[in-house]
Amino acid sequence: MINTLPFLKDAVVYLVDDDPAIRDSLSFLFMSRQMRAVSFESGEDLLAALPLESFGCIILDMRMGGLSGLETFSRLKAVGSKAPVIFLTGHGDVPVAVEALKTGAADFIEKPFNDNLLVDTVVDCLKSHFGLMSEDRERAVFESRLQLLSAREVDVLRLLMAGLLNKQIADALSISMRTVEVHRARVLSKMQARNAVELAATLASHGIELPG
Repeated sequence: MINTLPFLKDAVVYLVDDDPAIRDSLSFLFMSRQMRAVSFESGEDLLAALPLESFGCIILDMRMGGLSGLETFSRLKAVGSKAPVIFLTGHGDVPVAVEALKTGAADFIEKPFNDNLLVDTVVDCLKSHFGLMSEDRERAVFESRLQLLSAREVDVLRLLMAGLLNKQIADALSISMRTVEVHRARVLSKMQARNAVELAATLASHGIELPG
């Protein structure tokens, strides 16, 4: 099943635990599923390795010497890390892990854990993370296309998105219908949209508001 998920080929599972036996067993577990694993014996070592590769998931033990899992997580957030974090917790840490979920942790697994459950949780987190990264890339590409528009083309686009017809746009901007048609065609070409409806849908899906 895992081999059929192409987004996993570049994924890295970062294992952070101060118990070498757990690091070794988890490394073997993920390598046995054809997933790359990199281990750290402390939160400090993980933070020292920043920035991490762009696509990965962090498995973070809640209780460690030095920085705790929660402290490490807070510092990861502070530096803008977007990698999903899964906590490994003991029974007494569950309430803390639940609070961590409210502040952005992806999930938590209670010890002793089932290997398949842990791997499935990691795969689900990576799948969600990949989707978010794809959305970010698409938005960045779309915004770069917006930067190609001239000021007048942005004016035309704004009125077009407001539902105005070409004649209404021409009147509003005090330009000819033909000029509106030319600007409209250039807008669609630069934005790589087939029509105004498709362009409006893309703007809405990315939550982009036009300037002005």
